[in-house]
Amino acid sequence: QVRLVESGGGLVQAGGSRRLSCAASGRSFSTYVMGWFRQAPGKAREFVAAISWSGGSAYYADSVKGRFTISRDNAKNTVYLQMNSLKPEDTAVYYCAGDRTIGLATSNPNYWGQGTQVTVSS
Repeated sequence: QVRLVESGGGLVQAGGSRRLSCAASGRSFSTYVMGWFRQAPGKAREFVAAISWSGGSAYYADSVKGRFTISRDNAKNTVYLQMNSLKPEDTAVYYCAGDRTIGLATSNPNYWGQGTQVTVSS
């Protein structure tokens, strides 16, 4: 079992940066693939990024590739999402998520945080 708590959301101007954090509880955090999803108003939740248990591999949605960076610190049980060059269309609730495999973590993970709002103003 993994419990996830996001932080770092807020209001940012277009072109700005923001770093989201996700603190995980549970001793098995380092064995989970961790990811970020987002849901904009009126839209379905979508995959943003994921990172392997070791941190050696990262995966990104095309819409954020080159602007967002996912990382993790297994010693701190924390995963991060560094968001640069933010656009108004990045406005969404961002969710941290995790599961045992890449396939599940990038599509239908079992473990979710409560979400944190990111609003990008133009």
